[in-house]
Amino acid sequence: MSKLKDKVDEFAEIAKGLPENLQVVCFELLLKHHLEAAVGRPPKEVAPAPDQGTGTSPPTSVQVTSLSDGGSKQEDLKPSDLHLRAKKFLEKHALSIDHLNNLFFKEGDVLKSLYEDLKTTRMSESQIRITLLIALRRAIATGEFEAAIEEVKQECGQRKCYDSSNFWNNYNNNKSLFDHDKFGKGVASVKLSDLGRKELAAVIQELQ
Repeated sequence: MSKLKDKVDEFAEIAKGLPENLQVVCFELLLKHHLEAAVGRPPKEVAPAPDQGTGTSPPTSVQVTSLSDGGSKQEDLKPSDLHLRAKKFLEKHALSIDHLNNLFFKEGDVLKSLYEDLKTTRMSESQIRITLLIALRRAIATGEFEAAIEEVKQECGQRKCYDSSNFWNNYNNNKSLFDHDKFGKGVASVKLSDLGRKELAAVIQELQ
């Protein structure tokens, strides 16, 4: 672990020497290359930064990258991996675990994404789809269809669809999908409404 931590620190220092708009890309490429060489498969996403803007703790992320020197076994999800509420969601919307395995895989105890294309070119729609899929990952593990705002922001940044000036407007314009009346600074996480779960089911089908 210490060896990998040293590498991460080294990559961070290298990235700092580049123009600001290239730092994140450089760091991700260096880390991806290193992990690919170590475990044979690049990580899809990294753990989100902790929320520091509110006193409310966001839900614990289940989409993290394990910084382990040894490779973990990569495998499909099994029915026993799903929380009962996640199973009921699949049944209600005529989905199967095969649909989930087309979107995610397990590496040890960590759930990682397989999808690259969100099947939309609109930044606002990409943000909403990212939120829905993050909520799905959490529901698989805990039964709660909830997404941490900081995790949404980080993944939007990684996928080049983070629009800071319209971030909250995108939620307010789609508030029927969430159990919130108004969005803005101070909201640490969002839960899906019944309509939001229905939209999530449609997104799952579209991304197959």
